Amino acid sequence: MYDYVIVGSGSSGSVLAARLSADPAVRVLVLEAGGSDRHLYVQIPAAFVRLGGPRFNWGFETEPQRNMNGRRMYLPQGRLLGGGSSINAMVYIRGNAADYDGWAQQGNRGWSYRDVLPYFRRAEHNERWDNEFHGRSGPLNVCDPLGPNPLTRRFVEAAVQAGLPANPDFNGAAQEGAGIYQVTQKNGRRMSAARAYLRPAMRRPNLTVVTGALALRVVFEKDRAIGVEYAVGNATAIARAEREVIVAAGAINSPKLLLLSGIGPADDLRRLGLPIVADLPGVGRNLQDHLDINIIARVSEPVSYNGRDRGLPALLSAARWMVKRDGPAASNVAEGGGFTKSHPRVNAPDIQFHFLPAMVIEHGRVRAAGHGVTLHTNCLRPESRGQVRLVSADPRDQPAVDPNYLSAKADLDVLLEALKRGRAILNAPAMRKIVDSELYPGPDARSDADLIDFIRRAAETDYHPAGTCRMGVDLEAVVDPNLRVRGVEGLRVCDSSIMPALVSGNTNAPSIMIGEKGADLIRGPR
Repeated sequence: MYDYVIVGSGSSGSVLAARLSADPAVRVLVLEAGGSDRHLYVQIPAAFVRLGGPRFNWGFETEPQRNMNGRRMYLPQGRLLGGGSSINAMVYIRGNAADYDGWAQQGNRGWSYRDVLPYFRRAEHNERWDNEFHGRSGPLNVCDPLGPNPLTRRFVEAAVQAGLPANPDFNGAAQEGAGIYQVTQKNGRRMSAARAYLRPAMRRPNLTVVTGALALRVVFEKDRAIGVEYAVGNATAIARAEREVIVAAGAINSPKLLLLSGIGPADDLRRLGLPIVADLPGVGRNLQDHLDINIIARVSEPVSYNGRDRGLPALLSAARWMVKRDGPAASNVAEGGGFTKSHPRVNAPDIQFHFLPAMVIEHGRVRAAGHGVTLHTNCLRPESRGQVRLVSADPRDQPAVDPNYLSAKADLDVLLEALKRGRAILNAPAMRKIVDSELYPGPDARSDADLIDFIRRAAETDYHPAGTCRMGVDLEAVVDPNLRVRGVEGLRVCDSSIMPALVSGNTNAPSIMIGEKGADLIRGPR
């Protein structure tokens, strides 16, 4: 018997496990479907491109996307201790203050920017800043990258030449501008949520972590959650929770588990022969993701990271990292970036750039000869909404994931403008000196129609699904502002799936914040 059973050890689940188990009188169990995070590729920052296999990754595929030429699109999500924080590019971005104020304006009291800022600060140990926006006493180490590639500094210079202000801190007073991203690393090594929170807490006798544990369903007595049935290999067991079950399995697997447990749209559950515990039509709906379109160009000097991930250069980089914890292997690759507005009328940046001093094609699965750069451009606040639904009552079957990309025309308009802005940056003097030729979309893509065609056939996820167990006070909401699942007792959801609207930036830092705030909602403020 445990006090709390947590499903998932990702960016939010690791925080919950550490904070709740800080009370020695409380017994906490974490169920993680994946395995250990001890692999060297997890620890070496630049090796994240090698973490795409089933050992580390759920490897979801979307349903055919009708606005993306019918493509099934790759949607990776972490499947190991630390979840996405163990396989991501380590960019530390919180989003825009207006995001959280928007949540609060929808009735989610306690979630405004002023309310959540203390949780960001509590989580953070920032090596550069200690001020009203940043903390220096938290477990999550945040730092400047070690020795960014010269191409990254050229990008920042070019972005300023193209009209963006220089911005040394995207998480400070203003988000707009260009600069070099801070990263979740320490001494050149990845700082995942597992390394920051979970691993230190695992020394406690009152915290149990079970890996390879697939959650099958939440177990109820009447309308109260009393535990989780899970499988390790072919064996099944029930972990009982005396106080609460907390689902922190991410934007795809959290709604999947609720649906398997009889919480969701009643008609959908009946069709699959599942019991109905709570008729909540919002479960699995409101799926949002950042859609990304990339500009890839060759450069005239051999200064990019291309070619350093194989053969002798890779061995030399790995050896340097093992000895000094620096060099190309310590790079998060997505070193620079920026935020801008697609139109003066928008109140906050709605375009984000990630600059990579390397040609990265189709999530790194396609190699290109020579040296080059990649500029990711995305639509930060998509209006398109999709859904996660079950295809069967078998917990081992992956759900159907339909982000419904570009179903809202406004998203296409923003992406088109983002693509044009990105091209302008790569054509600014600082980059024009070294950019040799544009591979994608290519010099023949000149008209809006050409660029829209390129977006539909080449855009990809920016790895930020959210919103499928939406927090709110209306009848479509899945959880209330205290993260309690509506219509039942003893059950909460605490991860990126509770976001009413996707934040304007990367989702790791916000998910950690959600874990910090969720811990206080569960145990009381500390």
